[in-house]
Amino acid sequence: MGPRHMETMKRTNAAGDRTLNPLVPGIYVPTICFFDPTTEDLDLSTVAKHAVRLAQAGVTGLTVHGSNGEAVHLSDDERSDVIRTTRKALNDAGFLSMPLMAGCSASSTRETIKRCQEAYRAGADCALVLTASYYHTLFTSDSVVEYFQDVADASPIPIVIYNYPPVAGGLDLDSDTLITLSKHPNIAGCKFTCGNTGKLNRVVAAQHQGASGSSDRSSAPSFLCFGGSGDFTLQTLIGGGDGIIGGIANLAPATCVRVEQLFRQGKMAEAQRTQEILARGDWAAIQSGVVGLKSAMMAHCGYGGYARKPLPRPTDDEQRMYAEQFQELVDFENSL
Repeated sequence: MGPRHMETMKRTNAAGDRTLNPLVPGIYVPTICFFDPTTEDLDLSTVAKHAVRLAQAGVTGLTVHGSNGEAVHLSDDERSDVIRTTRKALNDAGFLSMPLMAGCSASSTRETIKRCQEAYRAGADCALVLTASYYHTLFTSDSVVEYFQDVADASPIPIVIYNYPPVAGGLDLDSDTLITLSKHPNIAGCKFTCGNTGKLNRVVAAQHQGASGSSDRSSAPSFLCFGGSGDFTLQTLIGGGDGIIGGIANLAPATCVRVEQLFRQGKMAEAQRTQEILARGDWAAIQSGVVGLKSAMMAHCGYGGYARKPLPRPTDDEQRMYAEQFQELVDFENSL
C-alpha cells in the first residue's frame, strides 16, 4: 500500500480502479440509520434524504455504521445497502467529492478486512475501525498495534482508528500507541471518542514534529485527529485537532459547522458561546443515546423513528422529555 498523496487531494486505492475522496479536516456526521417502524426493515429513502440534508447544511463528510448508525444491528448486506444508498444520494445531489466513511469493525482481523473490502466496493472512501476487543484478556502487548497494521495493510481504503473504550472492552489506546500507528501510510486518522484532549494534543503534536525535533505546521498532516463528540468541538480545534465526528450533528449540523467557522475566523468569544449551546444539547444525546436522538429528530425534524430491538421505544413522557432537552439547540440551529 503506497503513501497517501495529500498534495493532490486525491487517492487511488490499491487496485487502481477508483479514485477516493480524501479525508480532510472538518465536521463529519456519524449518521443515524432509519427503519420501518413496523417491520424494522431498512428505510433507505430516509437514509438518502437525511444524507442530503446534512450535506446541504455544510458538513465536510458523512460516516455510516457508527454507534449512532446501529452498525451492530445490521447484516453485511444491509451495511452495503446503506453505503450505496448514501453515496448515490450524495452524488445525485451534487456532492460527488464529499468523503464517505464507513464503520468496518469486527472481532477478528480477517472479518474486519473483509468489511473494509465490502465497504470499498459499495462506495466508501475510508473505514472507521474499532479496536478488536472480544478476547482482549488474551492479547499480548503487541496485539492491538498488529491488528490495526494488518487491517491497514490489506484494506483497499484508508482506515481511521475509532478509540471508544466503553464498547471495546475498556481498551483505551494511549498516545504512544496512536503515534506509532499514525506512521502507517494507510491509517488516515483517529476518532477520539475517549474524550481525552490531552492525548489528542500529544498525537497532534507528533504529526507536526520534524526530523530535526522542531515543530513544522506548514502543511496539513496525513494523520487527522478528530474529537469524538460535539461537546468538545472547540477544545479539539484549539488543541490542534482537525474537527469532529459527532453524533449531535444529525440534529444540529449547522451549529457544529458554525463552531468550526467561528474558530477559523478567530471569533473566539462567539465560538465559545456557540460551543456552550452545543455542549448542553450534546449532553442530552450522550445520556439518551440513539434512542433519545431519534426521538428528538422525530419531534423537531419530522423523521427519525425508532431503533431496532432490543433497544426500547420511548414512552410518550420520554418523547416529550427528549423534545424539551434538545429545544435550546434546535432553536439555535433554526436561527442559522
